[in-house]
Amino acid sequence: MQDSLISRLFVYQKERFPLLVHLPLIAAFSFSVVGYSRACRGAAGFIDLGDYMVCVATNIAMFFMLRVSDEHKDKEDDARFRKYLPVPRGLISLKELRILAWSLFVIITALNVLIYPQLLVLYFVMMAYLALMRYEFFIPKWLKRHQVMYIATHMVIIPLADIYASSYDWKLAGISAPIGLLFFFGVSFLNGVILEVGRKLRVKETEEEGVVSYTKLWGAQSAGVVWIVLLVANFVLARIAMQHAAALSGVEFILNILFVMAMLPALWFVIKPVKAATKLIELMSLIWALGMYITLGSTPLLIQLSNG
Repeated sequence: MQDSLISRLFVYQKERFPLLVHLPLIAAFSFSVVGYSRACRGAAGFIDLGDYMVCVATNIAMFFMLRVSDEHKDKEDDARFRKYLPVPRGLISLKELRILAWSLFVIITALNVLIYPQLLVLYFVMMAYLALMRYEFFIPKWLKRHQVMYIATHMVIIPLADIYASSYDWKLAGISAPIGLLFFFGVSFLNGVILEVGRKLRVKETEEEGVVSYTKLWGAQSAGVVWIVLLVANFVLARIAMQHAAALSGVEFILNILFVMAMLPALWFVIKPVKAATKLIELMSLIWALGMYITLGSTPLLIQLSNG
C-alpha cells in the first residue's frame, strides 16, 4: 500500500526542498530587502506583520514552483543518471507535484489580487519570468552548451523576487524605490550565483555522470577561483549597499568576519581540492547568503529598536 501524499511530500521536501533550510532563508531574504528599503529612506519600524507574512508566503510558493519546474525540465536526465531522486524512484509523481504547484499559485495569486492590487504588475513580471525559466527561454540546447549564460539567466529570478518583496515597503507607501536597492539587488543576484556554484563544486570521486558541476566544466582550481571572485565582488557590492543605508554605518566588521570565514575553505580547496573543503564551501555559501540578508536588512531595524 502506497504511503499517503502528505507523508510522501514530507520525504520529498526533506530531499529536494528542505523547509528547515528554505523557510528561514526566504524569510530572512524577504525581511532583509524590506528592512533595507526602509533603512535607505529613513522610515521608522517595519511593515505590517500580515503584509510580511503574505510576502514570505508568496516567495516560498514561488521558489517551490521553481523546484517543481526544475523537476519537469530535468526529468529525462534524472531518469537516466539520478534514479535515486524522489521522482525517478517513484516516491512522488510529476503530476502530483504539478497539482500542488498550481494550487499554491492559485492561492497566492488570489491573495495578491484581492489584497495587493498595487503590486500585481511586479508580481506577474516575477511569475512570467518563472514561466520562461520553465521552458528554458525556448533555447534549452543553447543554454545547456553555455553554462555561464544558463546560471546568469536563471539567477535573475532572485532580484525579481527582491523587487517584489521590497515593494511591500515603497510601493505600498506610494513612493519611488530607494536608489540603494539597486546595489542590494546586485548583492542578492550574486548570493544566488555563489550558492549555485558553491553546491556544485566536486572532487573526482564525487562527480556524477550526466550531472553538471563547475569543477567538471572548469577544473577544480579554476572553479574554486571563480567562487572566490564571486565572493569578492559580492563583498564589494555589499559595502557599497551599506553606504546607502545610514543605519548600517559601524557594522562593517560583521561583513568582514563573514568574508574571512567564507574565504578560508575556498582557499583550502584551491590549494588542495578535497571533499571536506567542498562541503565547507557549500555550508559557507549558505551562511554567507544568510549573513548578507541579516546584516543588510535586520541590523538597521535592531539598531533602531535599541535606540528607541
